Amino acid sequence: MTEPVEHLVVFTPSGLRGSVPDGTTVLDTARRLGVDLDSVCGGRGICGRCQVVPTFGEFAKHGINATTSHISGRGTTEEKYRGRRPLTGDSRLGCAATVCGDLVVDVPAESQVHQQVVRKEVDLGDLALDPVLVLRLVEVSEPTLGESIGERQRLVNALTEQWGLESLTVADDLGVDVQQALNDGNRTITVAVRDDREVVAVWPGLRDRALGVAIDVGSTTIAGHLCDLATGEALATAGTMNPQIRFGEDLMSRVSYVMMNPGGEAELTSAVRGALDDLVGDLVGRVDAERDEVLELVLVGNPVMHHLFLGYDPTPLGRAPFTLAVDKALDLEAHNLTIEVHPAARVHVLPCIAGHVGADTAAVILATGLGQDLGAGLGQQDQSTRLVVDVGTNAEIVLAGHGRVLAASSPTGPAFEGAQISSGQRATPGAIERVRIDATTGKPRIRIIGVDAWSDEDGFAEAASPTGVTGICGSGIIEVVAELWMAGLMDADGVIAGAGTKPSDRIVADGRTFSYVLFDPAELGFGGDRVLVTQNDIRAIQLAKAALYAGIRLLMDHLEVETIDEIGLAGAFGSHIDTIRATVLGLVPDCDPDRVTSVGNAAGAGATIALLSGSARRSITEIVDHIEKVETALEPAFQDHFVAAMAIPHRTADYPRLSTRITLPVRPENSGAGSERSRRRRRRNDATREGKTP
Repeated sequence: MTEPVEHLVVFTPSGLRGSVPDGTTVLDTARRLGVDLDSVCGGRGICGRCQVVPTFGEFAKHGINATTSHISGRGTTEEKYRGRRPLTGDSRLGCAATVCGDLVVDVPAESQVHQQVVRKEVDLGDLALDPVLVLRLVEVSEPTLGESIGERQRLVNALTEQWGLESLTVADDLGVDVQQALNDGNRTITVAVRDDREVVAVWPGLRDRALGVAIDVGSTTIAGHLCDLATGEALATAGTMNPQIRFGEDLMSRVSYVMMNPGGEAELTSAVRGALDDLVGDLVGRVDAERDEVLELVLVGNPVMHHLFLGYDPTPLGRAPFTLAVDKALDLEAHNLTIEVHPAARVHVLPCIAGHVGADTAAVILATGLGQDLGAGLGQQDQSTRLVVDVGTNAEIVLAGHGRVLAASSPTGPAFEGAQISSGQRATPGAIERVRIDATTGKPRIRIIGVDAWSDEDGFAEAASPTGVTGICGSGIIEVVAELWMAGLMDADGVIAGAGTKPSDRIVADGRTFSYVLFDPAELGFGGDRVLVTQNDIRAIQLAKAALYAGIRLLMDHLEVETIDEIGLAGAFGSHIDTIRATVLGLVPDCDPDRVTSVGNAAGAGATIALLSGSARRSITEIVDHIEKVETALEPAFQDHFVAAMAIPHRTADYPRLSTRITLPVRPENSGAGSERSRRRRRRNDATREGKTP
């Protein structure tokens, strides 16, 4: 009996490989080899979740020379496929394509069951529903010989009589639709009225649902919230990676790409619009809705994301004076932005605040109520000081108090999200997200995403075995740096095994520096590599946290305050970090630990509030006009604050309120400890004396 011919198949990015008989489907191959490839319809060619991309050429690393003949051609199943996720380019359905030779197959993120966990949730608090678009069922009288008015006017009259809507107009392009709806609905139709001024859509009979989508376009992730405009109910939340990442991890990298590649902004615009359109499709699919039920969208994002989505050139934002193309709120037609929704759908874009403080920060202010601190009749003046920080690749900072609101941004970079970290990764199952280090033994305890137990608790190894411990995400990085200092394994200057630190067998030589062994898979019988925290990792976090702290101190200087009464950490990352460890690290100034809290996805919440409330849109537009903008790049004091903030938690600032909750190590005498107020006073006095010198 002849042995069946087998072929070698390698899957990327997992690297899993193995041989299978000729004619095996790619989906079955993936299942045999343990590859993370999704399928909902059971291989019937319906769902489209198992899409893969075969790659061809010579792969010396794998010993494969793959040609197009090594995979079957498209057959009936793929030709007839009409699923929600289109089969485009070189993509193939894994359940239909069969292996005919040695092959390398890429599994895109959207085809993986365990794709990135985008943890962005929305909390609207006590929101008074005030939708900008409403549906109205109306009965329109039959035309008579004694009348000489058209159907559109007859519709307007009926809306006035039955709903009390005055001074309405009907969109100019709805003439045919109105006629058709009246005929099909036997003179009973549903209309969509926007801003109590204009009929923008019409349907025969009863239409009882109009949907809206609030979207936060972040530099790393895009999050969307689907809502019923009539009830305010949040029907679905979903997120996706921002595909612009391939052009650069941080904002300035993407601006640089455009600078060096004329017309490059079109590529980035196309990428983010495509991702947003896919996200809308994902959201409506989750509730079995149709795209044409979406009639209103609200979009927020930082200035670079804002400009790239709208198709503006972002390069002026990459150099002083950081000029915005537009700063006011915008109302745009969705179809002009290539979003497949109802033809009458509109996209409302919240206003930007400054060149580096965008519409997402306006949304944060709306969600947190910081605008109430403004005087001039805009809100109740509050003598307390409140700080909100949206921690991301570019941190946005808002400080409110004494009848003023100030805003700035600080270039923290992508370290907090796992980039620039040797074992860093995004927040996916298997990533270390919590760390505690025993000060006596130097031994760590960890917790990973997807497993509730800590590493020293029963059941951890079994629960973690499907994913393993794959790396460390942003919240884990914050905690391990703070814990290393509190355990005495790192000095206040951020040096692992520095002067005065404790010895530990977890500290290993790494060239001219030392690293800390956070996780060794051999200890639990796992495969894979050790997770190390290197000296370069510590430096990357120091640089990021110092930039953030320096931005906060600048706002405190401008507001002339020495303390902050309340701190809110916003964003997907800010929502999941330990506030005590974040303060120990020196990410934020000293504050009552009970008043340092997560405020959740405030940008997404603010966008959703604006989606569901016309009065909120008007309010934030007025508030933004009164916010004081501080440009950190132009502030001479930024560098001084930055250098002082490189130490853990800070070179000079005291943390008496944090010390009521946790015992902090004693800083060395030569750290120059003393109040920042006295240091700033000395600098001012020195400057005054220099000014008086002839």
